[in-house]
Amino acid sequence: MTRADLIEAAFRKIETTPKEAALIVETILASMTRALRAGEKVELRGFGSFRTRARRGRIARNPKTGARVKVEAKRIPFFKPSRDILAILNPSRQSGADPP
Repeated sequence: MTRADLIEAAFRKIETTPKEAALIVETILASMTRALRAGEKVELRGFGSFRTRARRGRIARNPKTGARVKVEAKRIPFFKPSRDILAILNPSRQSGADPP
């Protein structure tokens, strides 16, 4: 699903103009981005939570040349799905059945 798909879904669901639906979706995504940039956790009940994790700097190797490359420390986004989403994606896990 793309941003345009989200805008179209909002447009159809709330019966508004496409421009207003786009503004709603853009506002939500911008708010989530600002919160993550500030180091806050974004939690959408029933869907999952977004947060950032810190990665330490390290020395890596260029796979083509084998040369050592310094990789700087950075923050990365991390998504943890809710139990509801996991149950929808893996219905057999809820019934107690063993995985194949």
